[in-house]
Amino acid sequence: MPAGHPEAFYAACRGGAGAVYLGLKSFNARARAFNFTPAQLLALIGEARHRGIKVFITLNTLIKNQELSALVEVLHFLSQAGPDAVIIQDWGIYLLIRKHFPGLTIHSSTQMGVHNSAGARYAGRKGIRRVILAREMTLAEIKTVTAARAVETEVFIHGALCYSVSGMCLFSSWLGGHSANRGMCKQPCRRQYDNGKEKHFFFNLKDQEQAERIPELVKTNVDCFKVEGRLKSAEYVYHVAKAYRMILDHPEKISEAKEWLNKDMGREKTGYFLQGNVKQSITSEPYGGELLGTIQSKTQNSITLSTKATITPGNRLRIRPEKKNEQGMPFKVSEVSHDTHRDTHNQITLSGKIPEEASPGDRVYRTEHRQEKFQDKLNTKDIKLPPKISPKKIKTILHCPEPPPGKKTETYVRADSLQWLRKIHLPSVSAVILNLTRNQWEELPLNSPFLRKNAQKIIVELPGFIPEKALSFYENLAKDLYSRGFQQFSLSHLWQNTLLPDNSKPITNENVYAANDMAVMHLQQEGMEGFIYPLENDWENLRSMKHKNGIIPVYFTPALFTSRMPVDPEKFTSDQKEKFQRTTREGITYIHPEAPVCLFPHTGKMKKAGFNRFLLDLSGQKPSGNKLNTLIKRFHSETQVQPSTTFNFSRGLS
Repeated sequence: MPAGHPEAFYAACRGGAGAVYLGLKSFNARARAFNFTPAQLLALIGEARHRGIKVFITLNTLIKNQELSALVEVLHFLSQAGPDAVIIQDWGIYLLIRKHFPGLTIHSSTQMGVHNSAGARYAGRKGIRRVILAREMTLAEIKTVTAARAVETEVFIHGALCYSVSGMCLFSSWLGGHSANRGMCKQPCRRQYDNGKEKHFFFNLKDQEQAERIPELVKTNVDCFKVEGRLKSAEYVYHVAKAYRMILDHPEKISEAKEWLNKDMGREKTGYFLQGNVKQSITSEPYGGELLGTIQSKTQNSITLSTKATITPGNRLRIRPEKKNEQGMPFKVSEVSHDTHRDTHNQITLSGKIPEEASPGDRVYRTEHRQEKFQDKLNTKDIKLPPKISPKKIKTILHCPEPPPGKKTETYVRADSLQWLRKIHLPSVSAVILNLTRNQWEELPLNSPFLRKNAQKIIVELPGFIPEKALSFYENLAKDLYSRGFQQFSLSHLWQNTLLPDNSKPITNENVYAANDMAVMHLQQEGMEGFIYPLENDWENLRSMKHKNGIIPVYFTPALFTSRMPVDPEKFTSDQKEKFQRTTREGITYIHPEAPVCLFPHTGKMKKAGFNRFLLDLSGQKPSGNKLNTLIKRFHSETQVQPSTTFNFSRGLS
C-alpha cells in the first residue's frame, strides 16, 4: 500500500496491508507527496517491524549526474536503516547498490519497463529480487511471466493509470521541463485537447480496479499486489487496503469488498488490460471524488453552492476550473453554514482557505470524508541517525576514468521506413539506425548487393515494447540478420541483449537512460559498445558527465506518449495552441509534437566540450533526399531549422 505520509502509513496498517512503499524527500517519483525525513523513516521502519509489515523505499527517479553525491549519501543511510527493499529505475542506482551497498535488496520499478518473460528473466539474473510489471500487460502475459518463476513479481491492481507506458512519457517534460521520470509530472494526460471538432479528454484514463480478478491473479503466483496512491488520503489507503485484504482472506466477499472500494473517492473504474476492456477506459472526468455542485458565489474566505450532500468541517474538496485547462484546486472545509430560507434549494456556504483562482461556475468535488481518524505523527524523539558517509568515501565510490575524446565528428541517422534507405548516401554518414516494423523487416531484401555491401553501416533497432507473443520473432530476426552480416543492434531495454546472437555489437538507445556516469559505467559492463543520451536531457547535465562518447540527438521529433492504448484524434492542439499528431505502429500509439527539436546551433560548444557523435532522427518525416541534404548542411553549418524548439537543452530539466 502507498504511504505518502505518516497518517497513510497507520491507515495501511489498520487496513491490513502486508507492505507499504514510501519515499524520502528526494529521488522518488512522487515529489509532491509529503515523503519522509531520515528520522521519520527510522521510526516508521521500527513501527513496521513491530507490526510485521514490510517497508519498500522508492528511489525510482532518473538521476542527473550532479545528483550522484547526494544519491550516495541516501544509499549509505538506507544501507544502515534496513528497509526490506528499494525500488529503482535508473541503472546508475543499480550499479551503486550492487557494487557498494550490496545489503540493499532491489525491486525494479514499473518505469524500468519489464513487460514480458525475457525482461523478467534478465532482471532475475542481475540479482533484482522483484519486478513491478508494466500496467499494460494482459492476464495471459502475466501468467507467462509468473510461470517461469525467474523473479518475484508485483502487479498494480488499483488506482490511477498513466496513459503512456511508465518510463516512456515525455509530455510533462515537453510542457516545461517537469519530467515525469523525475517525479515532477504535470499530468498532461488529464487535460483537454482540441481536435478541430471538439475539446475532449482524449488521454484521460479511468482508475484501475481489479477486485474481481484477485482470485485468478492469486492462482498465477503473483507475489505482491500494489495499490497506487502516495498523493492520496489516509482514508483512501484504509478503505482500499481493507477491501483487498477482505478479498484475499475471504474470496467469497468480493461484493462486500467492492462496497469499501466505492469509498475511495477515485475516478470511474476500469479493468484495463487485465480484464480486456480497454476501449471503455477513457473518461471525460479528470478528477476523482464526489461531485457536490457548482460554485454560485464566492468571497475571499468562502464559496456558496447548492448540494444535497452532507458536508462537515474537515472534508477535503477540490475545485475544477470551468474555463481553464489546468489542475484542480484543493481546499479544506473549516466551517459549514446552511441558509434556512425555504427557496435556497439546499444552499450552503463553505468557509476555508479558498483558492484565489476559484470562480462561480467551477465544479466542486469532495475528495475525502474524514470519517476515520488515524495517528498522524511518528515518534522520532529517541531516534538516533547513523553516522554520515565521508566526502572522501563518496569521491572514491563515484570515481570513474574519463574516456579519451573522439578524434572526428560522427553523424548517425535514424530512419523508420524502407524508403529512406534509397535517400541516404551511406558513405556520408557513420551509420543508419533502422527502426522498422515487423512487416517492413520481412519485406527488406536482405540478399540485395546494396545491403550486403553496407551491412556494417546499418544498426538494427529493437522496439520499446515487445509483447510476449513477439519475442520469438525478434530473436529469430536478430539471428537471421546476424548471419547475413548485420552485427550492430540498438536496444530499447537492456534485457533485449538476451535476444541477440553472441558477438553482436549492441548499443542502447535513448530509452535506456544514460543521464549519469554510473549508468554509463553499467552499460559498459553489460557489453554495450555505445549509447544514445536521453532526449529530455539538458546542457548543464550533459557537460558535467565524464562519459562524452555517447551519441547526442540533435534533431528529432520525440514521442511524448508511448501507449498500448488506442486513441481517436490524428491531430489535435493544446489550450496553448501547440500542435500534436498521432501515429500507430504495431498496436502502439505514439503522440508527437508537430515541431521537431533542433540543436544544430549548439553543436559547436558540444564539440568543444568533447562530444563528437550526433544523431539526426528522421522518424516520422516523409522520405526526401532534399530534406536530408538540407538537414545535413544545416547540421554542419550549425544553423537552426525553423519551426523547431530546443526542448530542455537550454531551459533545464527539473
